[in-house]
Amino acid sequence: MARKSTGARSTPAGEGSEGGSAGGGSARELLIRSAERLFAVQGVHGAQLREVVRQAGQANPSAVQYHFGSREGLLDAVMAERRRRTERALAERMPRPEGRSLGELLGALVGAEATELRTERGRDCLRISTQVSHRSGVRERRPHAGLAGTLYWRLILELEAPLVPLAPEPVRLERIDLALTLIGAALAERARQLAEGEPTLTGDGAYLADLVSVCTGLLTAPVAAAER
Repeated sequence: MARKSTGARSTPAGEGSEGGSAGGGSARELLIRSAERLFAVQGVHGAQLREVVRQAGQANPSAVQYHFGSREGLLDAVMAERRRRTERALAERMPRPEGRSLGELLGALVGAEATELRTERGRDCLRISTQVSHRSGVRERRPHAGLAGTLYWRLILELEAPLVPLAPEPVRLERIDLALTLIGAALAERARQLAEGEPTLTGDGAYLADLVSVCTGLLTAPVAAAER
């Protein structure tokens, strides 16, 4: 039976255990958390930096420029925090992805990404991630700067091995890139539902298991003759 989503309430930057108190935490940390909240709801390019500064409780109107240089620098800091959390979650599930089956790889990837659904901060960051151009680097086999040397990137590379007998290289890379985009979009939508308290059609376990199945089907589907 479907359950009612229980999204966390929106709180001003600095409140709650995830962001620290208004008087605690560094200015940089408070600005990052404020940006996460506003970027998630108003959009990466729609949110006003002065509002980010205000909700972070900072008196200096140029605080973002001082600490991050620009909006893009602030966004990079937000995404770096998210990548660190996901990398830790992935290490707990699959520290050695080499030689694992496609189902195991996708299960670990989706499971690690889905840990962000557990907190307000994580849900905000999932919603931000889907707004940012997908730049894993899988198409060029050259990782985005933030992924270089990570366990996440090693797992992405391992996704290709089970597909070698099924599809030519260009199709394999396109499909992996598409699967990563799909996972990001699906989890961002789930995060929105939770944040806004919308009813969900399935429980989290079923939703994530189905997402793994859908991605498996996408990656292993027969290749159309025109694609060969």
